Amino acid sequence: MIPTLADALAKQGYTDLTPVQIAVTDPELGQSDLLVSAQTGSGKTVGFGLAIGPTILTEDGTFGPASRPLALVIAPTRELALQVKRELQWLYAGAGVTMASCVGGMDMRDERRALDRGAHIVVATPGRLKDHIMRGSLDMSDIRAIVLDEADEMLDLGFREDLEYILGQAPETRRTLMFSATVPATIAKLAKSYQKDAVRVATVSKETQHADIEYRALNVANHDIDAAIINALRFYDAPNAIVFCNTRAMVTRLTTRLANRGFATVALSGELSQTERSHALQSMRDGRARVCVATDVAARGIDLPNLELVIHAELPTNAETLLHRSGRTGRAGRKGISAMIVPAKMKRRAQNLLTWGKLSATWAVPPTADEITARDEERLLSDPVWSEDFTATEQEFASRLLAAHAPEKIAAAYLRLYAGKQSAPEDLSEYKEGPQREERAPREHKSFGPSKWFSVDVGREGKAEARWLLPMICTAGGITKNEIGAIRIQPNETFVEISEPAVAGFLKAIGGDMKLENQATLTALDGAPQIGDRGPRTTKRDYDDKPKRDYADKPKRDYADKPKRDYADKPKRHAPRDHAAPPPSSQHDVPAIQPIPGAADDRTAPRKPRQKPARKDHGEALIETRSKPPYKAKFEGKKPGPKGKPDYKSDSKPRKPSGDKPAGKPPANAKDTSKRFVPPGGKAKPRKGGTATPRRGKP
Repeated sequence: MIPTLADALAKQGYTDLTPVQIAVTDPELGQSDLLVSAQTGSGKTVGFGLAIGPTILTEDGTFGPASRPLALVIAPTRELALQVKRELQWLYAGAGVTMASCVGGMDMRDERRALDRGAHIVVATPGRLKDHIMRGSLDMSDIRAIVLDEADEMLDLGFREDLEYILGQAPETRRTLMFSATVPATIAKLAKSYQKDAVRVATVSKETQHADIEYRALNVANHDIDAAIINALRFYDAPNAIVFCNTRAMVTRLTTRLANRGFATVALSGELSQTERSHALQSMRDGRARVCVATDVAARGIDLPNLELVIHAELPTNAETLLHRSGRTGRAGRKGISAMIVPAKMKRRAQNLLTWGKLSATWAVPPTADEITARDEERLLSDPVWSEDFTATEQEFASRLLAAHAPEKIAAAYLRLYAGKQSAPEDLSEYKEGPQREERAPREHKSFGPSKWFSVDVGREGKAEARWLLPMICTAGGITKNEIGAIRIQPNETFVEISEPAVAGFLKAIGGDMKLENQATLTALDGAPQIGDRGPRTTKRDYDDKPKRDYADKPKRDYADKPKRDYADKPKRHAPRDHAAPPPSSQHDVPAIQPIPGAADDRTAPRKPRQKPARKDHGEALIETRSKPPYKAKFEGKKPGPKGKPDYKSDSKPRKPSGDKPAGKPPANAKDTSKRFVPPGGKAKPRKGGTATPRRGKP
């Protein structure tokens, strides 16, 4: 191993390397592309930091002057990118490294100035890195190694096109290292396209996955989810804890609830700015905050030193997310607890998640208030303060307390002060395993008891509805809805049933005028109203119980002996058409109509012209319709024009003389309304525009 890197590991307290770190630092893989898969919390960040060391360092294990970047590390989220930068900072501190970061949400001008000053290693997110390359802020001509951390997560977040663009801009002589918890088909395809003879490295720990994590599934009632989270935080009292939610709205609500209960809480979600997210994680590292309520943005790569508890306030969508969430604890050999809050309606889903993730969990109920109190007493008795030495000032004040109060009183006061610093535990409802749907007993309808009926003089035609009748009756009569039984709305009145014990007070509150709001009048009835004999509306089940008609005893009718009807003696209504008759000589010559044998009327007589009654405003009693003359072309009998074309200009009608107007049809007058339609007994409607000539088309 390179001496500068070995010294950095020793200063950090590393005694042994993890399996993935040993595999990637094999001297035979010093210049090969790698495709590495390892479980969460196995030390992948330090692993690829050691793997790229021989590629970017000089022979003496140091860096030269900072100029164009030598290595590029790409991470899916901002928090993971900044965490990788911190890890590589201490790992390469002895080699004189200069680091730079390019992440979304930060000031791009500051990042550009840092790149202009020079950097050995750049840690970035895909989107911001692509922007710097396209703007010319980042020169990739000297890149020797590119690391894709959590490559599967980047593809899931939709960064495939950005990654392909970045890898396409890098030199072909580079090394490409891909680190991922899993290697799906999309990762294998990307590795085949942008890696050269990549070596597949799959490390499996000697123990089972997440062996240092204790999984617990806490069954709660549907309305006790928040109380179960509070009790879990109080019972385990972890230095750092993460509560995972599925939505930003849930993060905001739960952060407010925990802060009101006295927990030092910070939020972490995608709606926060990068500065707010960085401050939240720094508060967890400094100890100023102990609980972080986050979405799945913190499910990958986040490493907090004292994180001992992970609570799933809402169950994740798949088993892979469950593994990554839980992997925030139990890292690098430390122990941790992953507690799933499982309401009654989500029990089956929690079982499936554990099965798909190949995990085993202890099923229990959340800690009760008594268990939390007992745990507080144990922590108080085992506190290291009892074995420490006290100063003279502290002992002098203790003597003054003993002189003023009894020892038992001093101890009780200290216990109260100690308990006051903690949030009070919640009382949980008793969790019961409900029967399955098919095992549930039918609901029993209890009898309303003796009652008296009243009538209100407003019904369905008056827009009467139970939703406003019920509060009106309760307010006017000083009763509750428990004293009101049935409400039957009829077309013109409404019947209301009131419990017999409440009738006296009801009538006293109503008064002698028996008036309700909106001038409605109440009338007492002697008995139950006769609503009708129609009964309830029938349903499909009513027809299931109805016996079917049995036709077994009824003989079937035989139609075999029935004689067929003979139509030979019945005269036909119309004579058959004679297709052999010669056609008429002209289209205007109508052939004679032959009489129909056996017909009652004589159809040989020619038809009379159709007559219709005259209008009332005309003098004639009957108007005889004129028969149209035979069609005659305009050019018939005329000399055709040049080249055999008919002379359309020559008209068969005689031209009108240019002098006086010919006698005949008088010109139309707009004031003449005799030709207009007049309804019977009415007058003609004048047109718009006075005496103006009406236009064609729409009036």
